[in-house]
Amino acid sequence: MPERHQNAAPRLNDFTVKFANVNGSGSASANALVMKAIFRMGVPVVGKNFFPSNIQGLPTWYEIRVTREGWRARAGHVDVMVAMNAETYARDVREVAPGGCLLYDSTWPRSSLLAREDIRTFGVPFAELCNQHFEGARARTLMKNIMYAGTLAALIDLDLEVIRGLLAETFAKKPALVDSNMKAIEIGYRHAKEHFDCPLPTRIERMDATRGHVIIDGNTAAALGCVYAGATVGAWYPITPSTSLMDAFRSFCARHRTDPQTGRRDYVVVQAEDELAAIGVVIGAMWNGARAFTPTSGPGISLMQEFIGLAYYSEVPAVIFDVQRVGPSTGMPTRTQQCDLLSCAYASHGDTRHVLLFPDSPEECFTMAVQAFDLAERLQTPVFVLLDLDIGMNDWMVPDFRWDDGYRPDRGKVLSREQVEALPKFQRYMDPDGDGIPYRTLPGVSPKASYFTRGSGHNKYGTYTEDSAEYQEVLDRLARKFETAKKLVPPAVADGRGSAVAIVSIGSCDGPVREALAQLRRSGLAIDYLRVRGFPFGAEVEEFLASHPTVFVVEQNRDAQLRALLTLETGADKQKLRSILHYDGLPMAAACIVEGVNRALDRGVAA
Repeated sequence: MPERHQNAAPRLNDFTVKFANVNGSGSASANALVMKAIFRMGVPVVGKNFFPSNIQGLPTWYEIRVTREGWRARAGHVDVMVAMNAETYARDVREVAPGGCLLYDSTWPRSSLLAREDIRTFGVPFAELCNQHFEGARARTLMKNIMYAGTLAALIDLDLEVIRGLLAETFAKKPALVDSNMKAIEIGYRHAKEHFDCPLPTRIERMDATRGHVIIDGNTAAALGCVYAGATVGAWYPITPSTSLMDAFRSFCARHRTDPQTGRRDYVVVQAEDELAAIGVVIGAMWNGARAFTPTSGPGISLMQEFIGLAYYSEVPAVIFDVQRVGPSTGMPTRTQQCDLLSCAYASHGDTRHVLLFPDSPEECFTMAVQAFDLAERLQTPVFVLLDLDIGMNDWMVPDFRWDDGYRPDRGKVLSREQVEALPKFQRYMDPDGDGIPYRTLPGVSPKASYFTRGSGHNKYGTYTEDSAEYQEVLDRLARKFETAKKLVPPAVADGRGSAVAIVSIGSCDGPVREALAQLRRSGLAIDYLRVRGFPFGAEVEEFLASHPTVFVVEQNRDAQLRALLTLETGADKQKLRSILHYDGLPMAAACIVEGVNRALDRGVAA
């Protein structure tokens, strides 16, 4: 029996558990069960899934960060490792922090060469116990995963009644599965109680910090936002990591956009033959007056370029969700990055600039989905929502979503039949308001409003032209519209006042940045912070950059794309913008930022 380290400091509600499994073994359910049980016990938690891009057989890991402070970033260290994959066992053992714990299947002996004296090891013969209590190879594999959840429950002091309740919810229509899963949980739990000193100093203690919160991923949240925004058309070509966004949208629509009496569906979901066709469907649907969108990732954005240029130049709304993954080329489809900023900002050939939104969490995926549709129709242009795999597919704890029942979609400058008939003449690309945004009509409103929507040269009247002055006039108005967009995109959020040093960042970097700021503050360095939420950059971004002599730009790509955008699109001195970059495909941790700041300022303070 391993002895408890008597001098080990208690780690109540502040540790990371990592599960090492084989992809396709059914471990996801067991790992999610542990995370949800912690959440139900009132303790803040986040889950990060690191899985391969194949279907079955390769290693997969899942991290649960238990964080009483409510931090949202990956911890960057492991306190408890559940090592269930022999192939990665040596690596998994090395990853455990000194003073941490290792739980493994002792049915098969492990090399003494892998033992570490600075961690505690807990061997449980999971496979042997499953062979004793369950029949069938598949059942034994699945129950082994559930059994280690029971052992972990004893070690970190999870409430078995909470677990039982979760199983009852999960298998409400199959009560027999509740009994078999609970049997496996109890076998693992009893074994730990009988053989180990439970619970560990690293354990759960009930809190009341999750009330009013929900566990959700960004793709699901974005899909729900599309439903609330009034989207009725979704078109996409399956691609990791965005496919689950369309799956969730279809599920929500089946529930809420299907007439219960007739079965009539008030929505359309199109799986196109490729990404180019998908964006074509979206442009056609929005040209006709429907709210439509496509979810994709970097390779899809590459294929959509020509149609995106068509929508920009002919001024047809479109909404594109780019769930960013590692590139270039196919890259690593199941790893996260923020590497599509430049390709989306200037997508297509010629002089094009697009509106981008940067959600920092599933909560903002929900709200920004709605804003994207309103902006696309108000500005009559494509709008990109740039989340990433970390936000899109991982488990986040966020406040319950709020919704205004009085919300009505902002359709922008759309003329009704009566308004068209009252005009002396309808002219599609005129700018009577001086904001760069023309008035438009929907097909079939009135013969008087007919015009040819073209991607070739056209003048302000909507007719074909190759006249240089007329072409330039249209292009100048599009630039004027982009200036108008600066006042319409969500403004950047600033925290802190008066420091000479600042951080600027976007999206999922927000969690690690805020945790890093707290660590730096404890070491005596206060730093101002600006989280950019939209592009084009508003006046508040210009003012923030101008007021700070040293600005660290934190982002998750190799080539400092946010820094490049800030340099290109603001008057900021390039020399004072210093990059802190993270691009290994894993979600960023606060230590990366703390170390980067300390190193750049030559502070000599440990992270």
